Amino acid sequence: MEIVPLMKSTVFTALLLAATVAAAQTATKPAPKAAVHAAAARTTLPANIPPVKALTKTAFALRYQDVKIGTGPVAEPRKLYKVAYTGWLAADGRKFDSSYDHPAAPVIDENTRQPIKDADGKVKTAAAQPIIFLQGFGHVIPGWDQGFEGMHVGGKRRLFIPYQLAYGDKGRQTGDPKNPGIPAKADLIFDIELIEVFDVPYIEGIGGSPRRAEAKPAAEAAKPAAAEPTKSAEPAAPAAPATQPK
Repeated sequence: MEIVPLMKSTVFTALLLAATVAAAQTATKPAPKAAVHAAAARTTLPANIPPVKALTKTAFALRYQDVKIGTGPVAEPRKLYKVAYTGWLAADGRKFDSSYDHPAAPVIDENTRQPIKDADGKVKTAAAQPIIFLQGFGHVIPGWDQGFEGMHVGGKRRLFIPYQLAYGDKGRQTGDPKNPGIPAKADLIFDIELIEVFDVPYIEGIGGSPRRAEAKPAAEAAKPAAAEPTKSAEPAAPAAPATQPK
């Protein structure tokens, strides 16, 4: 009388175990490669752009760390940036350039634009100068043109620049064993500090101190002056009405 209930219990347990194993195998089964590729290639597009069937790939990207958040004006595009920096090769850490190592510059009088001399007749010099560059016009490597976005004056940032956004396949080699420059396909690391941002009408002065350009912008200089209205003692007579066509 006890054998039948025991057999029913054993069969039920075996069926439950088989169902559990089947569910686990289904959950861990990897998705087909085609489905994975399709998901990776799926990009949301506006309705008027026709979709294409191709795998989306990422070529390279600029990475950065905000070391210190600035409290000054934002680094607006297409302005002059005054920047202190140090650059290293990402591969071995060799420092290849730094504004802190630049030679001291003479102190210039803002009125005469001449070097200021001390009591002994020697030209006064300032500390090593940061650089000033025009952002967004290709005057620096692409990683620098992109790397200041969102920064505020007073901020410090570390840039990780892939070689495609630096000096490319060829690098920038000098042939000098003491200062070999940038090797081919060299990823770079820069520590940058945004010191000041100027409007484009400002130009770089002697010693790295910007000064306002005295000449007007070309577009403004080319604009003809508005003629002043001629003054007369008596009001001008009204013009005769135009003859109506017959």
